[in-house]
Amino acid sequence: MNAEVKIAPEQRADSAYDPRPRSAVSGGVGLAGLAGLVLWVAISRTFGMAGPLAALTGLLACGIPMLLWSLLVDKVHRSPTTGIDWESPPRPLAEVNDISLVKIVGLWAMWGIIGSLYCVARWYWDGAYLFAMYAIGAATLPLLILSVPYVMWLDRRLKEPRDGAWHFGQLLIGRAHVVDREVLYEFFRCWAIKAFFLAFMVSILPGNWANTVAPDPAWIIEHPVNLVRWLISTMFMIDVTFATVGYVLTLKPLDAHIRSANPYAAGWIAALMCYPPFILMNPGGPLDYHHGTAEWDYWLQGSPLIMVAVGFVLVFLAAVYAWATIAFGFRFSNLTHRGVLTHGPYAWTKHPAYVSKNLFWWFAVMPFLSVTGSPVDMVRNTVLLGLVSAVYYWRAKTEEKHLMADPAYREYAAWMDRNGPIPRLVNRLRPRWGAPAAVPAE
Repeated sequence: MNAEVKIAPEQRADSAYDPRPRSAVSGGVGLAGLAGLVLWVAISRTFGMAGPLAALTGLLACGIPMLLWSLLVDKVHRSPTTGIDWESPPRPLAEVNDISLVKIVGLWAMWGIIGSLYCVARWYWDGAYLFAMYAIGAATLPLLILSVPYVMWLDRRLKEPRDGAWHFGQLLIGRAHVVDREVLYEFFRCWAIKAFFLAFMVSILPGNWANTVAPDPAWIIEHPVNLVRWLISTMFMIDVTFATVGYVLTLKPLDAHIRSANPYAAGWIAALMCYPPFILMNPGGPLDYHHGTAEWDYWLQGSPLIMVAVGFVLVFLAAVYAWATIAFGFRFSNLTHRGVLTHGPYAWTKHPAYVSKNLFWWFAVMPFLSVTGSPVDMVRNTVLLGLVSAVYYWRAKTEEKHLMADPAYREYAAWMDRNGPIPRLVNRLRPRWGAPAAVPAE
């Protein structure tokens, strides 16, 4: 029976009568990328390559296996959601010349605007962002050159080549009367997301890479806390590498393009609050919950067994966080819809990254304890970390509001309410809080 058949409440939630909706990404994509990345980490550790260029090479080691798996095994380029017609002969080049040239005008103009904004925003020219500006700057000329044959090749095969870049190009050449403003706004939102988050991801890539590759093996195995810290750093490096690849490969032939960007201001506010320069949780920020705190191993050093147990809980949570990004393959990006994931940790809850990240912070910081001994610090830090978790809850809700426009996500959300371990636990508790019990989806 298919997933559209009504499910009786008394039926076992995870039975064959209620199969999980199909995921837009196969599990093999992420595993292929992880295998390539792990191999490159092993090589880099062997030869002491902990620098930024090795970190950039890690993007290739991660991305190329995912590309090969997606094209050769999953054949994602054949997916109808790419908008590409592979069955009909390509249009003659003369037929798409005008369209492609207008698109290139729009695309290059958008890149020029982004470059100008990078120059104006002073935080991009300080600290770790300097490396991001160097890397993006070095990629600019090759991208300008390659964009011409790519756009012309793709336009010959697209069912509808007049996309956001075309509409922006038409606006720039003085043909505003043919411009669809909604398509144009979507184009602006997509590039704003890519420009903002790609620069951030590239900026933190070298630091995360060095934290994984540079530590000496003798130091790692010297103490369980050292091993825990190294494993956690490795998980964060994996997360950042996969996320960076995701922001780079937003391409239609890979079915990894942005279907839609979050159109709600609340979604943007909730997300930007968690990233520099707008971040509220950094030291000195209004949601800084670290005043007078110490790390988990400080409080547990008198209880070695408990300390090791908590340490490996933190490793597990960091691994779930990384796994939630690996599951995207090369489709990860904030504030966007690039296909609905239902496999891996997304079979447990709709927001495994947010759940694991926030639990990690509570276990790692223990804000209810303070080295100052001040009850004020304990209360303040606990409340502030609670507010940080509330911000992530808000982010989750704004993301759901955006994704609910897609019937595939609505089907997944309904299935998750019936079958997901975390939602089912919450639904069991809801009647005790006075909320109505969950009703099986129609």
